[in-house]
Amino acid sequence: MMSKSLKKIFLSLSIALPFLIYCVYYYGMMIKNAPYKFSEFEYVVFQYGNGDSLVNKYDSRTGEYQYLNAHDSLIKKHLHLRSDDFLLIHRAAAEMGFWNFPAVEVNDSLKKKGVVSPHYLIEFNYKRKSKTVLYDAGFDGDPKLKDANEELIKQIQKVLDDAEGREIK
Repeated sequence: MMSKSLKKIFLSLSIALPFLIYCVYYYGMMIKNAPYKFSEFEYVVFQYGNGDSLVNKYDSRTGEYQYLNAHDSLIKKHLHLRSDDFLLIHRAAAEMGFWNFPAVEVNDSLKKKGVVSPHYLIEFNYKRKSKTVLYDAGFDGDPKLKDANEELIKQIQKVLDDAEGREIK
């Protein structure tokens, strides 16, 4: 006959142990099959501009970076991002839920009225998958989605500005 404390231990182990094994198996498979792993990251494309004119561009494959400065002059340069920069962008995208964003987030009603708002194209490419989002700053959808897009855009722009600052020094 088992003592009362042995019964409690047996009962807790018979519930907790299978639960822990299931959690390890389930989350292990989730992580293993995650489609957007940083280890499979290849390149990022970031474009922005007013309306359909996405004149400001960065492509990490080629390192080509062009943008309009404050005097409306088109600046073209080669910009190299470090692995840490890519990790920062990847983590920001994961934190914001970029992989679940709709592919097109535009406000067609503004376009019909003739209002031109900034558009952003963000593209993450991995070995097995890619994700592209076209975002309109005048997007009138879910405010949380709008905030997440704007935060990701700020993060990407900050990484590009920091990389440009490193190259100037």
